[in-house]
Amino acid sequence: MRNTFDKAYYDRYYRNPRTRVFTPAVARRQAGFIASYLKHLEIPIDDILDIGCGVGTVLKALGKEFPRARTRGVEHSEYLCHRYGWTPGSVVDYTSDEPHDLVVCNDVLGYLNDKVCTKALANLAKLSANVLFLGVLTREDYEICDQHRTDPQQRMRAAAWYRRRLTRHFINVGGGLFLKKPLQVTVWHLDRLE
Repeated sequence: MRNTFDKAYYDRYYRNPRTRVFTPAVARRQAGFIASYLKHLEIPIDDILDIGCGVGTVLKALGKEFPRARTRGVEHSEYLCHRYGWTPGSVVDYTSDEPHDLVVCNDVLGYLNDKVCTKALANLAKLSANVLFLGVLTREDYEICDQHRTDPQQRMRAAAWYRRRLTRHFINVGGGLFLKKPLQVTVWHLDRLE
């Protein structure tokens, strides 16, 4: 795993408009997409866990989309926990008394080796009651992303590597959304990415 997720890292990849990988506008669009799709599927969202929440842009936007939902940000970076008050924790071993309606894990898994990442994916399944939103850069994506804005310390795995592990617990419904098995809602087969 990357050694430091300090102020300099977040200034470069999240705050500086010339070098950041993710803008607040993108976070709002992403949250709007997630909310629209889950409302379309009639999946109630009463609590949201963002594990590896970073500066909290997506979590805050989801809080606006689901104003009655409880939100919790969990973060590995001591710097961010101190600055934003996030709960300290890791995607690998964070536990919760109850699974969450919506779990978000964005741009975290690429920093883990294969063995630890496999554990993290199993933990995400435990933490998810209904829906996982997963964002991770794959080997195939690296060819089309802006490499100047991408942290080169990430491990680039094939998309198939993730799919094999995710299908044990989830149905992929596109756009980074994975519904927990067994399905609690009807999803037509052409809406699934199997």
